[in-house]
Amino acid sequence: MSRVNMGGMRLVVVGGGSTYTPELVDGFARLRDALPVDELVLVDPAAERLDVVGGVARRILARQGHPGKVTTTTDLDAAADGADAVLLQLRVGGQAARQQDETWPLECGCVGQETTGAGGLAKALRTVPVVLDIAERVRRAAPDAWIVDFTNPVGIVTRALLDAGHRAVGLCNVAIGLQRKFAALLGAAPAEVHLEHVGLNHLTWELGVRLGGPEGPDVLPALLAEHGDAVADDLRLPRGLLDRLGVVPSYYLRYFYAHDQVVDELRAGPSRAAAVADMERRLLEMYADPALDEKPALLAERGGAFYSEAAVHLAASLLGGTGGAHGAGGAGGAGSGGGAGGAVQVVNARNAGTLPFLPDEAVVEVQAAVDATGVRPLPVRPLDPLYAGLVSHVAAYEELALDAALRGGRDRVFRALLAHPLVGQYGYADTLTDRLIAHNREHLAWA
Repeated sequence: MSRVNMGGMRLVVVGGGSTYTPELVDGFARLRDALPVDELVLVDPAAERLDVVGGVARRILARQGHPGKVTTTTDLDAAADGADAVLLQLRVGGQAARQQDETWPLECGCVGQETTGAGGLAKALRTVPVVLDIAERVRRAAPDAWIVDFTNPVGIVTRALLDAGHRAVGLCNVAIGLQRKFAALLGAAPAEVHLEHVGLNHLTWELGVRLGGPEGPDVLPALLAEHGDAVADDLRLPRGLLDRLGVVPSYYLRYFYAHDQVVDELRAGPSRAAAVADMERRLLEMYADPALDEKPALLAERGGAFYSEAAVHLAASLLGGTGGAHGAGGAGGAGSGGGAGGAVQVVNARNAGTLPFLPDEAVVEVQAAVDATGVRPLPVRPLDPLYAGLVSHVAAYEELALDAALRGGRDRVFRALLAHPLVGQYGYADTLTDRLIAHNREHLAWA
């Protein structure tokens, strides 16, 4: 019997000093029946920041009457001992590295972004070796623990973990965010909204929106007809494009569908990294206030909305579920019908034939049945060549990116950049390779 069903669990958050953490803690407090956390362990090398975040985490649990305790430590090995699940939410190099990721690609006329393009490759090269080291230490301390990866780029990081034999699954909040938006537009409960969410992490499309479950009526055509303007505004894409596609792309598709426009905008305005760094400074000041015992409204602007609900239901299903049948609404990452009974959720997992044009070992982001026995992607409808072609292209890049992250070397970095559809030209790939290495040398053991 799992520790969830026995009445408690030990959950570890690596990167526990993140300003995201109060969002996560708020979810643990509100959803205690789904996931009865006995001990939440926050791990972070930044001790001072960890103390601040740990303090507000304890106050949030106390305000909501949650009996669990919050422990903080800089010692990963001690934290992982006896863990049931370990959630990864780290940022190697911090916001300073993100600022670089968003800046130097623009000098070559390419999108500067932290999870895709050249900046996304830089983040993968910094992150994969660190995550694999963490995962090995977790395996020694808690060999049965599940590793839930929220660290970007989620698809590449999850593939690295799975290839190394870890019990791992990737999690992103894009699907649950869209599900909640669609539910509000439709006047429906979120648990009743089932997304046909297909693609790779940060490269997905909603092929259908079904009410009541996977077999319910597809209301996507009506949703676009009645609320297309609102959906388009959220995505910052033209309403006419959505009407022509007949599907809803994730907002990350804007980097592909409007590349040059995005580059112009990024060059003209302050970087997202600068805005986030300022926001984090303000949030940490708020967290240090001993009177603060709830997550502040400013946190909603930080990103990661509904991350806590997705993480709670995923952990609950992995640690306590046995069925894995379709949830009541397949809650697009929120774990409809979650708790200890398993659920259908959007996760990052092995392709295993789900998209027949990709290798089985690739990692895709789709609806999956999740329970204590693991994660099994559900069948999806055939993907239109318009989307399948881009998915194949980016999946090939991700394989080359992982190779570069694992084995290093200028040539491997160049190959990954040349393969990326947002780079593509050898001149750009050469220049970006040199700049990537120059800006990340301290994080690249081989450089």
